Amino acid sequence: MLLRLKNKIFENGRVIVLVLATLLIAVSLLMTNRMAEALHIKEKHDVELWAAAMERVNRDAMGDYLNDPLVTSIISNRNNIPFIITDENLRVISHHLIPHEVIESPELLHATLDRMASDNVPIVVRFWWTQTHNHIIFYGHSLTLQTLYIFPYIQIFIIVVFVMVIFMAFRSMKQNEQSRVWVGLAKETAHQLGTPTSSLLGWIEYLREQPVDQMAVDEMQKDLAHLMKIVDRFSKIGSEAPLSVESLNEVVGNSVMYFRKRIPRNVTLEYNGLAIETVKAKLNVALFEWVVENLVKNALDALQGHGAVAVTIGEDSKYAWVDVSDTGKGIPKSKWKRIFEPGYTTKTRGWGLGLSLSRRIVEEYHKGKIAVVESEIGKGTTFRVTLKKA
Repeated sequence: MLLRLKNKIFENGRVIVLVLATLLIAVSLLMTNRMAEALHIKEKHDVELWAAAMERVNRDAMGDYLNDPLVTSIISNRNNIPFIITDENLRVISHHLIPHEVIESPELLHATLDRMASDNVPIVVRFWWTQTHNHIIFYGHSLTLQTLYIFPYIQIFIIVVFVMVIFMAFRSMKQNEQSRVWVGLAKETAHQLGTPTSSLLGWIEYLREQPVDQMAVDEMQKDLAHLMKIVDRFSKIGSEAPLSVESLNEVVGNSVMYFRKRIPRNVTLEYNGLAIETVKAKLNVALFEWVVENLVKNALDALQGHGAVAVTIGEDSKYAWVDVSDTGKGIPKSKWKRIFEPGYTTKTRGWGLGLSLSRRIVEEYHKGKIAVVESEIGKGTTFRVTLKKA
Protein backbone atom coordinates (compact mmCIF):
# COMPACT_ATOMS: atom_id res chain seq x y z
CA MET A 1 0.00 0.00 0.00
CA LEU A 2 2.82 2.38 0.94
CA LEU A 3 4.71 1.55 -2.27
CA ARG A 4 1.59 2.24 -4.36
CA LEU A 5 1.13 5.57 -2.61
CA LYS A 6 4.75 6.55 -3.29
CA ASN A 7 4.46 5.50 -6.93
CA LYS A 8 1.32 7.64 -7.24
CA ILE A 9 3.17 10.61 -5.74
CA PHE A 10 6.03 10.12 -8.21
CA GLU A 11 3.62 9.93 -11.15
CA ASN A 12 1.67 13.02 -10.02
CA GLY A 13 4.93 14.89 -9.42
CA ARG A 14 6.08 14.25 -12.95
CA VAL A 15 2.74 15.41 -14.37
CA ILE A 16 2.90 18.61 -12.29
CA VAL A 17 6.46 19.32 -13.46
CA LEU A 18 5.44 18.76 -17.09
CA VAL A 19 2.42 21.08 -16.76
CA LEU A 20 4.49 23.81 -15.06
CA ALA A 21 7.19 23.55 -17.72
CA THR A 22 4.57 23.87 -20.48
CA LEU A 23 3.05 26.94 -18.79
CA LEU A 24 6.48 28.54 -18.36
CA ILE A 25 7.31 28.00 -22.02
CA ALA A 26 3.93 29.38 -23.15
CA VAL A 27 4.14 32.47 -20.91
CA SER A 28 7.77 33.07 -21.90
CA LEU A 29 6.97 32.89 -25.62
CA LEU A 30 3.95 35.17 -25.25
CA MET A 31 5.69 37.86 -23.17
CA THR A 32 8.88 37.83 -25.25
CA ASN A 33 6.91 37.99 -28.48
CA ARG A 34 4.99 41.02 -27.21
CA MET A 35 8.18 42.78 -26.10
CA ALA A 36 9.86 42.04 -29.44
CA GLU A 37 6.86 43.34 -31.38
CA ALA A 38 6.75 46.54 -29.30
CA LEU A 39 10.47 47.14 -29.81
CA HIS A 40 10.15 46.42 -33.53
CA ILE A 41 7.41 49.07 -33.85
CA LYS A 42 9.52 51.56 -31.88
CA GLU A 43 12.58 51.00 -34.07
CA LYS A 44 10.47 51.43 -37.18
CA HIS A 45 9.12 54.70 -35.76
CA ASP A 46 12.67 55.87 -35.01
CA VAL A 47 13.82 55.28 -38.58
CA GLU A 48 10.72 57.02 -39.93
CA LEU A 49 11.65 59.96 -37.67
CA TRP A 50 15.14 60.01 -39.22
CA ALA A 51 13.64 60.10 -42.70
CA ALA A 52 11.24 62.90 -41.71
CA ALA A 53 14.12 64.90 -40.23
CA MET A 54 16.18 64.43 -43.41
CA GLU A 55 13.31 65.61 -45.62
CA ARG A 56 12.60 68.55 -43.30
CA VAL A 57 16.19 69.76 -43.30
CA ASN A 58 16.45 69.56 -47.08
CA ARG A 59 13.09 71.22 -47.62
CA ASP A 60 13.91 74.13 -45.30
CA ALA A 61 17.52 74.73 -46.19
CA MET A 62 18.44 72.56 -49.19
CA GLY A 63 21.46 71.58 -47.10
CA ASP A 64 23.38 68.40 -46.59
CA TYR A 65 21.32 66.48 -44.06
CA LEU A 66 24.24 64.16 -43.29
CA ASN A 67 26.09 67.10 -41.77
CA ASP A 68 23.11 68.75 -40.20
CA PRO A 69 23.28 68.83 -36.35
CA LEU A 70 19.55 68.02 -35.99
CA VAL A 71 19.71 64.89 -38.11
CA THR A 72 23.04 63.86 -36.61
CA SER A 73 21.61 64.28 -33.08
CA ILE A 74 18.48 62.22 -33.87
CA ILE A 75 20.48 59.37 -35.42
CA SER A 76 23.21 59.33 -32.77
CA ASN A 77 20.62 59.08 -30.00
CA ARG A 78 19.38 55.85 -31.58
CA ASN A 79 22.66 54.41 -32.71
CA ASN A 80 21.87 50.75 -31.91
CA ILE A 81 20.01 50.23 -35.20
CA PRO A 82 22.20 49.16 -38.14
CA PHE A 83 21.41 50.98 -41.39
CA ILE A 84 22.69 51.72 -44.88
CA ILE A 85 21.65 54.84 -46.82
CA THR A 86 21.92 54.52 -50.60
CA ASP A 87 20.89 56.45 -53.66
CA GLU A 88 18.39 55.10 -56.16
CA ASN A 89 21.18 53.11 -57.84
CA LEU A 90 22.03 51.43 -54.50
CA ARG A 91 25.34 53.27 -54.20
CA VAL A 92 26.19 53.63 -50.51
CA ILE A 93 26.01 57.19 -49.19
CA SER A 94 26.25 56.43 -45.46
CA HIS A 95 26.11 53.44 -43.12
CA HIS A 96 26.12 52.61 -39.42
CA LEU A 97 27.02 49.40 -37.51
CA ILE A 98 27.85 47.69 -40.81
CA PRO A 99 31.33 46.10 -41.20
CA HIS A 100 33.59 47.73 -43.82
CA GLU A 101 34.16 44.40 -45.59
CA VAL A 102 30.41 44.28 -46.30
CA ILE A 103 30.41 47.78 -47.78
CA GLU A 104 33.47 47.06 -49.91
CA SER A 105 32.14 43.75 -51.31
CA PRO A 106 29.31 44.07 -53.89
CA GLU A 107 28.09 40.52 -53.20
CA LEU A 108 28.01 40.96 -49.43
CA LEU A 109 26.47 44.41 -49.76
CA HIS A 110 23.60 43.22 -51.94
CA ALA A 111 23.01 40.24 -49.67
CA THR A 112 22.88 42.57 -46.66
CA LEU A 113 20.50 44.96 -48.41
CA ASP A 114 18.23 42.04 -49.36
CA ARG A 115 18.22 40.78 -45.78
CA MET A 116 17.46 44.25 -44.39
CA ALA A 117 14.66 44.71 -46.94
CA SER A 118 13.13 41.39 -45.86
CA ASP A 119 13.34 42.44 -42.18
CA ASN A 120 11.94 45.95 -42.70
CA VAL A 121 10.47 47.80 -45.66
CA PRO A 122 13.10 50.36 -46.84
CA ILE A 123 12.14 54.03 -46.37
CA VAL A 124 12.57 56.49 -49.25
CA VAL A 125 13.74 60.02 -48.37
CA ARG A 126 12.19 62.31 -51.02
CA PHE A 127 13.60 65.74 -51.90
CA TRP A 128 11.16 68.45 -52.98
CA TRP A 129 13.33 69.80 -55.79
CA THR A 130 13.84 66.48 -57.64
CA GLN A 131 12.03 63.23 -58.30
CA THR A 132 15.04 61.24 -59.48
CA HIS A 133 17.68 61.64 -56.78
CA ASN A 134 15.90 60.30 -53.71
CA HIS A 135 17.77 58.40 -50.98
CA ILE A 136 16.79 55.01 -49.51
CA ILE A 137 17.24 53.91 -45.90
CA PHE A 138 17.78 50.15 -45.44
CA TYR A 139 17.76 49.14 -41.79
CA GLY A 140 17.88 45.95 -39.78
CA HIS A 141 17.13 44.81 -36.25
CA SER A 142 19.04 46.20 -33.30
CA LEU A 143 21.10 43.86 -31.14
CA THR A 144 18.47 44.16 -28.40
CA LEU A 145 15.69 43.11 -30.78
CA GLN A 146 17.76 40.21 -32.14
CA THR A 147 18.39 39.06 -28.59
CA LEU A 148 14.67 39.18 -27.83
CA TYR A 149 13.96 37.00 -30.86
CA ILE A 150 16.55 34.42 -29.75
CA PHE A 151 15.82 34.58 -26.02
CA PRO A 152 12.66 32.35 -26.07
CA TYR A 153 14.65 29.50 -27.62
CA ILE A 154 17.30 29.87 -24.92
CA GLN A 155 14.57 29.79 -22.29
CA ILE A 156 12.97 26.71 -23.87
CA PHE A 157 16.34 24.95 -23.90
CA ILE A 158 16.94 25.78 -20.22
CA ILE A 159 13.43 24.67 -19.24
CA VAL A 160 13.73 21.41 -21.20
CA VAL A 161 17.08 20.66 -19.54
CA PHE A 162 15.54 21.48 -16.15
CA VAL A 163 12.58 19.17 -16.81
CA MET A 164 14.92 16.37 -17.93
CA VAL A 165 16.94 16.75 -14.72
CA ILE A 166 13.73 16.65 -12.66
CA PHE A 167 12.50 13.55 -14.49
CA MET A 168 15.86 11.84 -13.99
CA ALA A 169 15.72 12.71 -10.30
CA PHE A 170 12.20 11.26 -10.00
CA ARG A 171 13.27 8.14 -11.88
CA SER A 172 16.35 7.72 -9.71
CA MET A 173 14.27 8.11 -6.55
CA LYS A 174 11.78 5.52 -7.80
CA GLN A 175 14.53 3.09 -8.81
CA ASN A 176 16.23 3.50 -5.43
CA GLU A 177 12.94 2.87 -3.67
CA GLN A 178 12.29 -0.23 -5.78
CA SER A 179 15.84 -1.41 -5.19
CA ARG A 180 15.38 -1.12 -1.43
CA VAL A 181 12.12 -3.07 -1.65
CA TRP A 182 13.75 -5.89 -3.64
CA VAL A 183 16.75 -6.03 -1.33
CA GLY A 184 14.45 -6.26 1.67
CA LEU A 185 12.37 -8.95 -0.05
CA ALA A 186 15.51 -10.96 -0.91
CA LYS A 187 16.83 -10.82 2.65
CA GLU A 188 13.44 -11.75 4.07
CA THR A 189 13.26 -14.69 1.63
CA ALA A 190 16.71 -15.87 2.75
CA HIS A 191 15.61 -15.58 6.37
CA GLN A 192 12.37 -17.50 5.77
CA LEU A 193 14.16 -20.30 3.88
CA GLY A 194 16.69 -20.75 6.66
CA THR A 195 14.39 -22.72 8.95
CA PRO A 196 13.06 -25.33 6.46
CA THR A 197 16.55 -25.95 5.01
CA SER A 198 17.90 -26.65 8.50
CA SER A 199 15.01 -29.01 9.08
CA LEU A 200 15.67 -30.80 5.77
CA LEU A 201 19.29 -31.36 6.81
CA GLY A 202 18.01 -33.25 9.84
CA TRP A 203 15.62 -35.32 7.77
CA ILE A 204 18.40 -36.30 5.33
CA GLU A 205 20.57 -37.45 8.20
CA TYR A 206 17.60 -39.49 9.45
CA LEU A 207 17.13 -41.08 5.99
CA ARG A 208 20.79 -42.11 5.89
CA GLU A 209 20.12 -44.39 8.86
CA GLN A 210 17.09 -45.97 7.20
CA PRO A 211 17.00 -48.92 4.74
CA VAL A 212 16.34 -46.72 1.68
CA ASP A 213 18.16 -46.15 -1.60
CA GLN A 214 21.21 -44.14 -0.49
CA MET A 215 21.81 -42.88 -4.08
CA ALA A 216 18.47 -41.08 -3.89
CA VAL A 217 19.50 -39.65 -0.51
CA ASP A 218 22.77 -38.41 -2.05
CA GLU A 219 20.86 -36.62 -4.82
CA MET A 220 18.56 -35.11 -2.21
CA GLN A 221 21.68 -33.94 -0.37
CA LYS A 222 22.94 -32.25 -3.56
CA ASP A 223 19.61 -30.53 -4.13
CA LEU A 224 19.57 -29.33 -0.54
CA ALA A 225 23.14 -28.04 -0.90
CA HIS A 226 22.01 -26.17 -4.00
CA LEU A 227 19.04 -24.76 -2.11
CA MET A 228 21.37 -23.56 0.64
CA LYS A 229 23.48 -21.84 -2.03
CA ILE A 230 20.37 -20.05 -3.22
CA VAL A 231 19.62 -18.92 0.34
CA ASP A 232 23.19 -17.63 0.60
CA ARG A 233 22.82 -15.74 -2.68
CA PHE A 234 19.63 -14.03 -1.57
CA SER A 235 21.29 -13.00 1.67
CA LYS A 236 24.13 -11.34 -0.31
CA ILE A 237 21.85 -9.07 -2.36
CA GLY A 238 22.39 -5.47 -1.31
CA SER A 239 25.45 -6.36 0.76
CA GLU A 240 29.16 -6.05 0.08
CA ALA A 241 30.15 -9.02 -2.08
CA PRO A 242 33.90 -9.69 -1.71
CA LEU A 243 35.70 -10.89 -4.83
CA SER A 244 38.57 -13.35 -4.87
CA VAL A 245 40.74 -14.86 -7.58
CA GLU A 246 39.04 -18.08 -8.65
CA SER A 247 39.27 -20.65 -11.41
CA LEU A 248 36.57 -19.78 -13.91
CA ASN A 249 36.72 -23.37 -15.19
CA GLU A 250 35.81 -24.78 -11.78
CA VAL A 251 33.14 -22.24 -10.83
CA VAL A 252 31.31 -22.58 -14.14
CA GLY A 253 31.86 -26.34 -14.13
CA ASN A 254 30.08 -26.75 -10.79
CA SER A 255 26.94 -25.19 -12.23
CA VAL A 256 27.13 -27.22 -15.45
CA MET A 257 27.60 -30.50 -13.56
CA TYR A 258 24.56 -29.77 -11.41
CA PHE A 259 22.36 -29.36 -14.49
CA ARG A 260 23.71 -32.38 -16.38
CA LYS A 261 21.81 -34.84 -14.22
CA ARG A 262 18.64 -32.79 -14.35
CA ILE A 263 18.13 -32.07 -18.04
CA PRO A 264 15.64 -33.86 -20.36
CA ARG A 265 16.82 -36.93 -22.25
CA ASN A 266 16.63 -35.24 -25.64
CA VAL A 267 18.88 -32.36 -24.56
CA THR A 268 22.70 -32.33 -24.53
CA LEU A 269 24.80 -30.03 -22.37
CA GLU A 270 28.40 -29.53 -23.48
CA TYR A 271 31.20 -27.82 -21.56
CA ASN A 272 34.79 -27.13 -22.64
CA GLY A 273 36.11 -25.86 -19.30
CA LEU A 274 37.57 -29.19 -18.19
CA ALA A 275 39.63 -29.58 -21.37
CA ILE A 276 41.43 -26.22 -21.43
CA GLU A 277 43.98 -24.47 -19.25
CA THR A 278 42.79 -22.74 -16.11
CA VAL A 279 41.36 -19.26 -16.65
CA LYS A 280 41.36 -17.09 -13.54
CA ALA A 281 39.25 -14.05 -12.73
CA LYS A 282 38.08 -12.15 -9.67
CA LEU A 283 34.70 -13.58 -8.67
CA ASN A 284 32.20 -13.86 -5.93
CA VAL A 285 31.58 -17.59 -6.35
CA ALA A 286 28.03 -17.69 -4.96
CA LEU A 287 26.79 -14.80 -7.09
CA PHE A 288 28.62 -15.76 -10.28
CA GLU A 289 27.29 -19.31 -10.13
CA TRP A 290 23.84 -17.74 -9.96
CA VAL A 291 24.51 -15.92 -13.25
CA VAL A 292 25.67 -19.11 -14.98
CA GLU A 293 22.67 -21.05 -13.71
CA ASN A 294 20.28 -18.35 -14.90
CA LEU A 295 21.81 -18.43 -18.39
CA VAL A 296 21.83 -22.23 -18.58
CA LYS A 297 18.24 -22.43 -17.31
CA ASN A 298 17.11 -19.86 -19.90
CA ALA A 299 18.89 -21.85 -22.60
CA LEU A 300 17.16 -25.07 -21.50
CA ASP A 301 13.79 -23.32 -21.45
CA ALA A 302 14.39 -22.07 -25.00
CA LEU A 303 14.90 -25.65 -26.24
CA GLN A 304 11.48 -26.84 -25.06
CA GLY A 305 12.78 -30.36 -24.46
CA HIS A 306 14.84 -30.87 -27.66
CA GLY A 307 18.25 -29.53 -28.70
CA ALA A 308 21.68 -28.67 -27.35
CA VAL A 309 23.29 -26.22 -24.93
CA ALA A 310 27.01 -25.40 -25.04
CA VAL A 311 28.87 -23.59 -22.26
CA THR A 312 32.24 -22.33 -23.48
CA ILE A 313 35.07 -20.53 -21.71
CA GLY A 314 37.52 -18.33 -23.65
CA GLU A 315 40.18 -15.70 -23.00
CA ASP A 316 42.57 -13.22 -24.57
CA SER A 317 45.36 -11.09 -23.09
CA LYS A 318 42.99 -8.92 -21.00
CA TYR A 319 39.60 -10.55 -20.74
CA ALA A 320 37.94 -13.87 -19.98
CA TRP A 321 34.45 -14.79 -21.06
CA VAL A 322 31.76 -17.42 -20.68
CA ASP A 323 29.45 -18.15 -23.61
CA VAL A 324 26.15 -19.97 -23.14
CA SER A 325 24.68 -21.05 -26.49
CA ASP A 326 21.51 -22.92 -27.32
CA THR A 327 19.76 -24.23 -30.42
CA GLY A 328 16.39 -22.85 -29.34
CA LYS A 329 13.86 -20.47 -30.82
CA GLY A 330 16.12 -17.39 -30.87
CA ILE A 331 15.52 -13.76 -29.91
CA PRO A 332 14.61 -10.91 -32.32
CA LYS A 333 17.42 -8.34 -32.50
CA SER A 334 15.02 -5.58 -31.42
CA LYS A 335 14.71 -7.33 -28.04
CA TRP A 336 18.39 -8.07 -27.35
CA LYS A 337 18.64 -5.20 -24.85
CA ARG A 338 15.05 -5.30 -23.62
CA ILE A 339 15.32 -8.82 -22.25
CA PHE A 340 17.58 -7.47 -19.48
CA GLU A 341 14.89 -5.07 -18.23
CA PRO A 342 13.20 -6.02 -14.93
CA GLY A 343 9.81 -7.63 -15.52
CA TYR A 344 10.33 -8.38 -19.20
CA THR A 345 9.69 -12.03 -20.05
CA THR A 346 8.47 -14.11 -22.99
CA LYS A 347 7.42 -16.98 -20.73
CA THR A 348 3.90 -17.66 -19.51
CA ARG A 349 5.19 -17.89 -15.96
CA GLY A 350 7.91 -16.11 -14.03
CA TRP A 351 8.61 -12.51 -13.08
CA GLY A 352 11.25 -11.73 -15.70
CA LEU A 353 13.95 -10.99 -13.12
CA GLY A 354 16.58 -13.64 -13.95
CA LEU A 355 18.45 -11.78 -16.69
CA SER A 356 17.95 -8.42 -14.97
CA LEU A 357 19.48 -9.82 -11.79
CA SER A 358 22.29 -11.45 -13.78
CA ARG A 359 23.16 -8.13 -15.40
CA ARG A 360 23.26 -6.41 -12.03
CA ILE A 361 25.54 -9.11 -10.59
CA VAL A 362 27.90 -8.98 -13.58
CA GLU A 363 28.02 -5.21 -14.07
CA GLU A 364 27.70 -3.84 -10.53
CA TYR A 365 29.46 -6.51 -8.48
CA HIS A 366 32.00 -7.85 -10.99
CA LYS A 367 32.42 -4.74 -13.23
CA GLY A 368 31.96 -6.93 -16.29
CA LYS A 369 29.51 -7.08 -19.18
CA ILE A 370 26.70 -9.40 -20.19
CA ALA A 371 24.99 -9.30 -23.57
CA VAL A 372 23.45 -11.26 -26.41
CA VAL A 373 26.25 -11.62 -28.98
CA GLU A 374 24.38 -13.73 -31.51
CA SER A 375 20.82 -14.88 -32.09
CA GLU A 376 18.80 -16.08 -35.05
CA ILE A 377 15.13 -16.94 -35.05
CA GLY A 378 14.68 -20.70 -35.16
CA LYS A 379 18.42 -21.43 -34.81
CA GLY A 380 19.42 -20.31 -31.33
CA THR A 381 21.06 -17.70 -29.11
CA THR A 382 24.44 -17.02 -27.53
CA PHE A 383 24.86 -15.01 -24.33
CA ARG A 384 28.31 -13.82 -23.31
CA VAL A 385 29.60 -12.77 -19.89
CA THR A 386 32.89 -10.87 -20.08
CA LEU A 387 35.22 -10.26 -17.12
CA LYS A 388 38.68 -8.83 -16.65
CA LYS A 389 41.29 -11.52 -16.08
CA ALA A 390 42.90 -11.70 -12.66
